[in-house]
Amino acid sequence: MSTLARARCRAKAHPLAMDAVLAAAVLVCMVAGSFVEPRHRDSVSWALRTPDPLSLLLMTFGAAALVFRRRAPMTVLALTGTLSVIESLTGDPRTPVAMSAVIALYTVASTTDRPTTWRVGLLTMTVLTGAAMAAGPLPWYAQENLGIFAWTGIGATAGDAVRSRRAFVQAIRERAEKAERTREEEARRRVAEERLRIARDLHDVVAHHIALVNVQAGVAAHVMDKRPDQAKEALGHVREASRSALNELRATVGLLRQSDDPEAPTEPAPGLDRLDELTGTFRNAGLHIEVARADQDTPLPAAVDLAAYRIIQEALTNVQKHAGPKAKAEVSVVRVGPNIEITVLDDGSGERADEHGNHDGGGHGLLGMRERVTALRGTLTTGPRYGDGFRVHAILPLKNRTPTGEDPA
Repeated sequence: MSTLARARCRAKAHPLAMDAVLAAAVLVCMVAGSFVEPRHRDSVSWALRTPDPLSLLLMTFGAAALVFRRRAPMTVLALTGTLSVIESLTGDPRTPVAMSAVIALYTVASTTDRPTTWRVGLLTMTVLTGAAMAAGPLPWYAQENLGIFAWTGIGATAGDAVRSRRAFVQAIRERAEKAERTREEEARRRVAEERLRIARDLHDVVAHHIALVNVQAGVAAHVMDKRPDQAKEALGHVREASRSALNELRATVGLLRQSDDPEAPTEPAPGLDRLDELTGTFRNAGLHIEVARADQDTPLPAAVDLAAYRIIQEALTNVQKHAGPKAKAEVSVVRVGPNIEITVLDDGSGERADEHGNHDGGGHGLLGMRERVTALRGTLTTGPRYGDGFRVHAILPLKNRTPTGEDPA
């Protein structure tokens, strides 16, 4: 740390001591100036003079008042200004008592606002200069009188400049701190959103494929002795489902790799172009599914395409697990204006979802659907159908919208 920086730290730590040092320095300057008198007539040399005791007393009081300039700036300015007026009316020869008033005016200007500085500065300049010109022993046009006017103006201007710079530096510091807090909050928000997204993907992949593996393994165990060919086919479906689960898990977990990790899989995320493949895995597990599409092969944004696929996947997985062994499912994908609508119906009588969208057993399937749809500014409706069965209906906008539902344009 440099010498100047250490001095600033000491000044901030002991302001009263620094003001006492400043007051002593001002007193020395005033006393030294009171012993010098310029010759105005024939030369520009300087002569020595002896100030009267009253002037020395006024200078001492003015300098002593500066010790408390930070605690009571207005009071100190009023006191030093009064002492300067008294000196202007009685001092002959004149002594520079007004120097203490200039320092006090600087303190007021540096610690208050600009309107206060204007009012107090004009009042101080008017009173001190007016008293010196009107009632002092020197002519009104004497340079000492004009010097009082100039020095008080300089004190007020310098104090206002210091205050403005201090406010500017403080504003920059606050903006930097706010920007840092905003960056940290944005980073935490992004981490939370990414964590939720990965959790949804993992849940969708694991729930779908493990449900299929469970069903096919049960079929294989049931027909192993009597129909080994069917059991072998079921085990083939188990192998295929497990392989798909591993591939999708590898692709999802690959997002968590660091930059120096091995390259993650480049297989594109699933979408509605794989809907036939998805429903085929459920049909192989024994679920009867009817699919109707009226989306005119609309090209979907990647996020919407993935969300539509995952919603159908999760809804059919819930049908497989909760709707009963003889349930039938209907899947429809329809383009309606600027939206794509996904509907999955079943006629089963299995377990129903609770008020939070979770089926009995503590799953989070419908909750994950709702998070996906909400992230795309869409709407999701789930609930029992009239009579029996369950309905999942999602509306996904093809374009991103603002929270008010309007296009960015």
